[in-house]
Amino acid sequence: IGAIQRGLLTLEEQGGNKFFGEPMLNIDDLMQTGSGAMRGRGMINVFAADKLMNSPRLYASFLLWLLAELFEQLPEAGDLDKPKLVFFFDEAHLLFNDAPPALLQKVEQVVRLIRSKGVGVFFITQNPTDIPDSVSSQLGTRVQHGLRAFSPKELKSIKYIAETLRSDGSIDVEEEIKNLGVGEAIVSTLDEKGIPTFARKIMVAPPRSQMGVANISDIQFAINNSQLNQKYAVAVDNFSAYEAIMQQKIQAQESQGDEATQRGRSSSDEEGQSGSSGGIFGALLSSVSGSSRGSSRRTDSGLDRFTKNMMSTVGRELGREITRGIFGTRRR
Repeated sequence: IGAIQRGLLTLEEQGGNKFFGEPMLNIDDLMQTGSGAMRGRGMINVFAADKLMNSPRLYASFLLWLLAELFEQLPEAGDLDKPKLVFFFDEAHLLFNDAPPALLQKVEQVVRLIRSKGVGVFFITQNPTDIPDSVSSQLGTRVQHGLRAFSPKELKSIKYIAETLRSDGSIDVEEEIKNLGVGEAIVSTLDEKGIPTFARKIMVAPPRSQMGVANISDIQFAINNSQLNQKYAVAVDNFSAYEAIMQQKIQAQESQGDEATQRGRSSSDEEGQSGSSGGIFGALLSSVSGSSRGSSRRTDSGLDRFTKNMMSTVGRELGREITRGIFGTRRR
């Protein structure tokens, strides 16, 4: 429990309290198609994680939750010609840095099995060695951009990367990786039989969009005109489980207070009735009956029980003597 609490505290310090807000992200919203002139075309969803990346634990938790949610909710799709959904995770090293073995095992399991749900996953990082071998071995498509080596460690990394790409000897993969320019890449994919193809040098077609950081006004315009703006723009403050538990606790305390007040009134009424009966007969009748009102509601001490037993015995003996005297049966 202490370990869980420390883990939750770390998430909370990085802004994890907002992670559990409402409305919850519906994964079906990620697989919408366009309307009008864009009818039937897939939609590109962008998670702006520029601030979230400064909180690596929370960022990793979000990515893992998203993959797990897709794996658990999407039906089996088999071997599709095209995936129904493709994820591109930028700064993927944040997901694996200082990750415990249990987390790495979960990521490996999800990446390995999520393909049967029709989902493709791409991890984007500056250095492929940032991704653990158990995870990278599950990735069939590799797009390697240029890397520069200024130290023996970097040279060793480039050599390791080149060895993971299948080569037919037509190109020196290691040298090509070090000499790749802007817009160039070494690519290896899977063929129709699932066999990795030979690495080839290609030119990447530039996107038909703005190259660079997007303006705040452009981002706000896209948000305001999004189909999902009305659904996710306003946070919902639902009646939480914590609030329900606190309400039950308050109601229980109020109920106990009312019962205590009623018991106090009942006890004072009984004392008044006992005092009004007065005299020895009141005490004798109470002793003979052998009962004390309200005794079922409280636990008597040993001294109280001893005193009641003595009074009960004395009361019974006095009662017999008085009865015999009245009916003339008293012995002399």
